[in-house]
Order: sequence, then structure tokens, then C-alpha cells
Amino acid sequence: MDMNAVIARINELAKKAKAEGLNAEELAERDKLRRIYIDSVKASLTGQLDNTYLVNPDGSKEKLERKPKS
Repeated sequence: MDMNAVIARINELAKKAKAEGLNAEELAERDKLRRIYIDSVKASLTGQLDNTYLVNPDGSKEKLERKPKS
């Protein structure tokens, strides 16, 4: 599903929720679309951080390492 379409549908559901409320089916759809959006943002950020380098004062580059999960 195209991310622009996902965002547009989330916005439609948000407007409807404010105006008249959502039924159970629409609430489930909204939750699913929000999860798709959040996962997309996380994947984008992770990809960006995986390609991030720190530049030291001497000009050398050092790859940014992942923190171990605790």
C-alpha cells in the first residue's frame, strides 16, 4: 500500500472520529494503518542510522555502531 494513501486514510478516519465517532471495523482499520505507518518510519530511521558515520576531529570517519539491547 502506498504510504501517501495510508496517511490520507488515517487522516480521513481521524476527521470522522472527531465528527461522529468510529465503529469497531473502522477502529481496527485505523490501528492497522497506524501500525503500518509506525513500522515504515522506524524502518526508514533504522536505514538512515545504519548509513551514518561520525567524523572525528582528525578527519577520519567511524561507522555508528548499534547499541546492544538490554
